[in-house]
Parts: sequence; structure tokens; C-alpha cells
Amino acid sequence: MILALSLGLMVAVPLATAATLSPTDGEAFFAHKIWPVLNEKCLACHGNDEQKLKGGLDLRTRESALIGGDSGAAFVTGNPAGSLIQIAITGADEDLQMPPKESDRLSGEEIQYFAQWLEAGVPWPSAERVNELALTTKDKWSGALGVRMPTSGGLSEQWTNRKYKPADLWAYEPLKKPAVGDDSGNPIDFFVGEKLSALGITPAAPADRTNLIRRATFDLIGLPPTPFEVQRFVTDQADEDTAFRRVIERLLKNPHYGEQWGQHWLDVVRYADSSGFANDFERGNAWRYRDYVIRSFNADKRYDKFIAEQIAGDELHPTDPEMLVAIGFLRMGPWELTGMEVPAIARQRFLDDVVNSVGQTFLGHTLRCAKCHDHKFDPIPTQDYYRMHAVFATAQVAERLASFLETENLSGFEELKYLNSRSKRAAAISGRLQRKNAQAERVWFKERGLPYTSRTEAQEAGAPQENIPPKSVGFSVEDFGLERVSRKVVNRSRWEVERYEPIALSVYNGSTPKIENYGMPLRMPLRPMSGLMDRSHILTGGDAFARGEQVYPGALSVLNERVPALARIRFPSTASRRRSTLAKWISHPDNPLTLRTIVNRIWQWHFNQPIAGNPNNFGASGKKPTHPRLLDWLASTFRDEGWSIKKLHRVIMMSEAYRRSATHPTRSKLEAKDPAGSSYAAFKPRRLTSLELRDSMLAVSGELNRRMGGIPCRPEMNWEQALQPRMVMGSFAPAWEVNPRPEQRHRRSIYALKLRGLRDPFMEVFNNPHPDLSCEARDESTVTPQVFSLFNSQISLDRAVAFAHRLSREFKETKSAIGAAFHLVYSRSPQPDELNACLQHYSAMLGRHNGRVIPRPVYPKEVLREAVEENTGEPFSFTQKLDMMQDFVPDKKYADVRPETRALAEVCLVLMNSNEFIYLY
Repeated sequence: MILALSLGLMVAVPLATAATLSPTDGEAFFAHKIWPVLNEKCLACHGNDEQKLKGGLDLRTRESALIGGDSGAAFVTGNPAGSLIQIAITGADEDLQMPPKESDRLSGEEIQYFAQWLEAGVPWPSAERVNELALTTKDKWSGALGVRMPTSGGLSEQWTNRKYKPADLWAYEPLKKPAVGDDSGNPIDFFVGEKLSALGITPAAPADRTNLIRRATFDLIGLPPTPFEVQRFVTDQADEDTAFRRVIERLLKNPHYGEQWGQHWLDVVRYADSSGFANDFERGNAWRYRDYVIRSFNADKRYDKFIAEQIAGDELHPTDPEMLVAIGFLRMGPWELTGMEVPAIARQRFLDDVVNSVGQTFLGHTLRCAKCHDHKFDPIPTQDYYRMHAVFATAQVAERLASFLETENLSGFEELKYLNSRSKRAAAISGRLQRKNAQAERVWFKERGLPYTSRTEAQEAGAPQENIPPKSVGFSVEDFGLERVSRKVVNRSRWEVERYEPIALSVYNGSTPKIENYGMPLRMPLRPMSGLMDRSHILTGGDAFARGEQVYPGALSVLNERVPALARIRFPSTASRRRSTLAKWISHPDNPLTLRTIVNRIWQWHFNQPIAGNPNNFGASGKKPTHPRLLDWLASTFRDEGWSIKKLHRVIMMSEAYRRSATHPTRSKLEAKDPAGSSYAAFKPRRLTSLELRDSMLAVSGELNRRMGGIPCRPEMNWEQALQPRMVMGSFAPAWEVNPRPEQRHRRSIYALKLRGLRDPFMEVFNNPHPDLSCEARDESTVTPQVFSLFNSQISLDRAVAFAHRLSREFKETKSAIGAAFHLVYSRSPQPDELNACLQHYSAMLGRHNGRVIPRPVYPKEVLREAVEENTGEPFSFTQKLDMMQDFVPDKKYADVRPETRALAEVCLVLMNSNEFIYLY
């Protein structure tokens, strides 16, 4: 379909008079001035539904408008004053004012357009002619943009009539690489310099080497530099460019790079290890997608290939296990299907989630606004939304067999014994209760003189209700509760056990199976294509049961119009290759949205602010680019350099803009001229993310286990939160159980088990995003609970004790230990006054701890649960055994170390609570 949407800038011209409207001009005038208004303001009542035409008036064609409705013909050619349509829109007749809503009334300019049109003889070209004129005459006619007209008695091909502001349509413009006026330096500095010159701002001096290596190390691997790495860079005799380039190359080769940049990606795609909603059961094998992302960043996988693998890896390489893991991207959103909801609605929710996720992640566009109606602000019609739906209409949810790769970390699988123990215990309880129930049924039949069968057999035989025993006869209140709890534990274990098996959270192409209840992991059927394929339709108002016109797979028509190469990509209507075709369309080198979106994200993750202010929304409601020419240069360069993210890191980090000091010589002047800090005259300090903060504390304390990949770990969290009652699948969720050994739980935060329904308070208070929604940028709030979490929490105290224990082992003198602490925490030596303050604090704390007896904490081995049994309405309780906690080895506590170590721990705690530790400058 050729969309008649003009995105070019239009030059305003004086209103034409009837005498100046040639036949061609009259048709163009209709295409640009009249039809958009009819479409937007009139056809809802006079054209959308033949059975419900208000007043019997049909305004879809000239002929039907001349026939008119209950009040007569809509117009008289050449006579505006005598035409009912003009009388209605001007309000000359109070009983005939149209449109009826005051907010929809026509503007004075629009009313004048209709008068001119009527006076010119009511030119009304065909739908095809309107489409042609909307494209070929767009530069002559200002105002409303041309739209496609209905061609078959309905609105099937009409998609939008919004008046889009040209400034809002910047993201759809074809990508052209801007020329660099000064080729003597980094092109980034040329484009940034344009704005600095326009604002009259002098940039800050270069950052000192200590701050620069700290900034770069956190940016690329998310961990603090070691004292040796800092010293090597600070004392490097090479020039600034050469010395810093060495740092960048070393960090890009560091395997922890994939963890840091993989986490950025996982924020966007909403990675979690559970399904969310009421059935927040664990997705045991989601970790394999997480590790696929980390491997991809470490390998500097071409971004166009990265896109294709996540959308259609199974279509492109059906026998490659990694590709079955890669399309786990399509399963990252929260989703459930219970016996209490309609499967069609759950299915629709999955498709809505996937379409919106693809739009936000790869195209920087929120598409869900077009689910119920044409997008009000962006040129995204409802038809396009459901064409994208059609791409995924044959993608079905499944956990697929996928062999483990040699590169995957399979250590830690021994913890499966805890899951098996819990499952066996629950199965034993279920068996005991089943036997008790069977025995009670025998008694029930015997007491009534009935021959024994069983409740199930009696029902199947059609026995009278009075001859069928009650369900779970013979159960006490506790039995009712335990039966449900134990049965749910067994069911949940079917998902959890897949954490240790070669299975991928994935999809496949096929007909939609009949699933009444998502009660266990789904498998790909032997004959996936055996059923009828679902046809895709526009859903009126987004209602899964209000099917409108059928649609076929496709992508965003606004880009097809602007970029001929995209328009030439043809989507198949067959069940397969739909997603791979969409991947080809998204990753095409001429697709401006894809390229602008990813380089904008990379820039943001380096500078803590994007060029275009809303990385997930390049539409009208998103913030416009502060440096549009820079954005396009980065996008073009990224494409021309082979879609390499690591190459983009190099060019960004080697720029003067990145290497500037956070301190500006005239801060007040800078803030007055650039309050948002978008000029990049000085580096914008950023706080460590919640993950970086925890990982850094473990790194400096010497506890961090740097083993990469593998099954999720379970760190300690606040026990009040960990043990709180939580419902999953209609029963109690398992309590948070901590890995028994410190080295198991002290892994990087990206590997921590991420449950949607149970969030770590320490991470949450430092703005860890909720995985239900795509996180385009992590927030940096400053609230009082952060103080208590960082200074008073048991987690912080444990890190301080471990840090002090490390220093005490390595240094005999307190002064040397504190000096080393500064190097580990701040990457520098202490100033004399800082050292004296720390020594004084150490002495005071030593006096406090000498002779002090500190009890060791007691860790829970089980937890009591209390509830009201839904079958009887009576309360019951049971005990949840914490299997992992039976083998728990705690971290070192104050009670485990000497008073001198405790005193040093108090100093370490202060150092880790300073701005210099938790901010990058």
C-alpha cells in the first residue's frame, strides 16, 4: 500500500480563490485541505459504519454526499452559503451544528477552505488520485498532510489524518552523514563545538588521569580500577591520547566488559528470572539469554546481526542452540495464563508486549499507542500496529531443547539437590494426603451402604450428587491447606528444574495451540504447523474479540515511504520467515530509526544523558536531539564501520568531550547558559548504579567472585523482605533462600536471581529498575533511605568487616592499611588531613570496641506461614523449611574479628559512604 503521508516541510502560500483553482489545483486542494478534515471530523458519524450513518448522510464519496441524508444534499456546487455542510460547520443553524462536540469544531481557516472548495465546484478526485497528489504536490500546499482515502466503501486503507509538525518527524528522515568542517580532530568535538560556540561557552580543562581512568573503567566494565592499573596510567610517559587509548583497548578486551554493557541491554529488554503478575513462577532457563547477551557484547557482534538473532534466530539458523536462546528476547516481558482468564486475551497480551518491545528496543518507538486508534502524535496508524502483530502471529511460546554450549558456565548445578529435596518433601505430603483422602472415601461409601468406587469413578458413572462424596473428604483444615501448598510446590519445581537442563526460553513458528492453563513448561509440538494459522485483524478498540479488517505482515509505512530500500522488502504471508523479514527491515543499513536509536543509547551510557532525550521514544512526545548533526554522524559512522559497538566506544571515549573535567572554571556562567548540561562543556558526574555500587563494595573488600555466566546466584538481602509471605500460583511462593557459601552469593549483581515479585530493598532504594517496563535510563534519586541502606544495613557492615579483614591481613600498620584503603576506594592517596581524621576515628572506634562482646546473629532455618484456607474459611499454618539455609556459612561479622579489625571496619564503612566512592567525576 502506498501511504499518502507527506513528511516534507511545506511552504505556506496564500489561500487560493475560486478563480485561481485550476482542475489540478482543485484536486490537490481537496487532497491537502478538505479530505483530512472530513476524515478526522466527519467520517466517524458519516462513513465508518454503513449501518449506523448519522442522519443517513454518507460523506465517503462525492456521489453519496450529493444524494445526502435526512436533511437533503450535503452541498450545492458553487454555492457555499446554500450548502448544508457549510451551514453546519459555521454554526449558522443552532440545530445543525457539526461536529457536535465543541472541541472538534473546525477552525476559521478550515471553514474558509470549505467555502473555497464549494465555490470552486466541489472537486473530489478518486482515492488513487488523492494518494498521488498527496505525494506529488506536498511542497505547494501547506497545512494538513494528505492521507489515503477509502477505496471500497469503508475505511480499510485509510490510516491517519493528523497534522504532524515537521520538527516532530526528525527521526524518520533518511540518514545522511553530515560533513565535518574541521578534520584535524575528533569529529565529535567539531559537532559539540558548534553548540559551545553558539552558546559562547568555554569548555572545561581535561580531566586528570586518576578521574579519567576511574571514569573509563566503570563505564566499560562496571568495576573500580585496581591501584596497579591507576598507577600504570598515571605514570605512563606517553602523550595523553596514546596513554588513554591503551587504557580503552585493555578494558575492551576485559571479559567483564560484556557484563557491564550486557546489563545496559538487559535493562532495556526487561530481563527477569520470573514471569510476573500473580503467577510469578521462576523462568528457570532465562539465564541462558542473559549470558548470550554478555557473550555478544564481548565478541563485539555486529549490531545488525545481534538484532536478527533476537527477533528470528530460530528462522535464520534453526539447528544452532544459541539461536534458540537468542530469541528469548521475545519472552522477556511479564506474562501469564491461568485457568481464570480467557486464553485469547493472554495470547493478545503476549503479542502486544512483543510488538511494543520490538518498537521500543530497536526503533526507539512506543507502538502500543496505536493499538486502539491511529497514533495521535506520531505517524503510526493502527493498521501498521496490527501488521506488526501479524509478523508475530505465528510465533508460539515454548521452552525448547537446546544443547548447552561449550562456552556456557555449567558450574553450580550441585545446588539442584536443594530443589529436589523440597520437591520430594512436597510430593511425600501430597501422597500422604491422597492416601488419607482415599481411605476417607471408603469410609464414606461404607457408612451409606454404597458399593465403593471412588469419587472420580462415581462422577464419571453419572451417580446422583448425594451418592458422590465431597472433594477431599476426611481432610482437616490443615490438610486442605497443605494439599494446595504441596501440590503447587511440585508444579513450580517443573520450571525451576529447567535451570539445570539444556532447555531455552524460546518460541517457534506454528499454529496457535489450545492452552487452557499455563500450568507447566510448554514444549514445541511434533507437528507445529498441523492446525489452522491465525489470521490477523485490526482489533477495534484493541478488543481481542472485535475483529475488523484482515491485515498481513508488514512494518512501519512511514519509513517505507521515506526510504525506498525499506519499501522494497516484501513480507511473506506464510507462517515462517515473517520474523526474519522484519529483522531484515529493522537492521537494514538505510533504516534511520534503528541506527539513531542504538547510537543514542551508547552515547547516553557514556555521558549519563542521551542526545535525543527519550531513548525509547523518538516520536513527537519525546525530547528532540540537542545535537541532531552529531547524532546522524554517529549513526552513519556506526553503520559504515561495520555496526561495531566497540569501534563506537573508541571514537566517543577519545573525544575531548568525554575526557573533560567535571569542574568548570565559570560554573555559574555555565549553569546560566546551559542549565541542562547538554553542551558537554564539562563532564556530567554520575552516581554509580545499584549494581555498580554493590559490585564495587565486593571488589574493594576482596569478596567479589568474578566467575562469569551460569545459573543465577542468591545474595543476602534484608531478612524481613526475604521471608515475607508472597503468593504465586494461588499458594505461598518459596522464601528467598541464600546461597550457602560466600563465594556462591558474592558474584556480580548481573547474575543475581531477579524475581519480579521480590525485589532486594538495597538495590531498589538505589533506583534498580522494575523489569516489568523497559528502562531507557536509570534514575538517580536522592532519598533518606539510601543513607540507612548504605551506612546502617547489615550488608554494608559485612562489606566493611571483610574490607578491614583484607587490609589487616595485608598490612601490619594501621596507617598503611588506611592508605591502601584510599587507593582501593578512591584510586588515590589520602591527603594529610584525611589520613589524620581516619586515624582519629580509628582510635575512637578501637576504644569503643575493646572489651565489647558482640553476639553472632542467628539465621533462620525455617519460616512459619499462616493463612486462611479458602475451602473452609478457617485459619491454618504450616512451616516452610529453608533447605539452603541448613548449610549456610555466614560472612564475617564483628563477632568474628578482633577489636582492631572492627575499628578499621568503622573507617572502611565511612570511606564507602562518601560521594567520592559512589560518584564518577
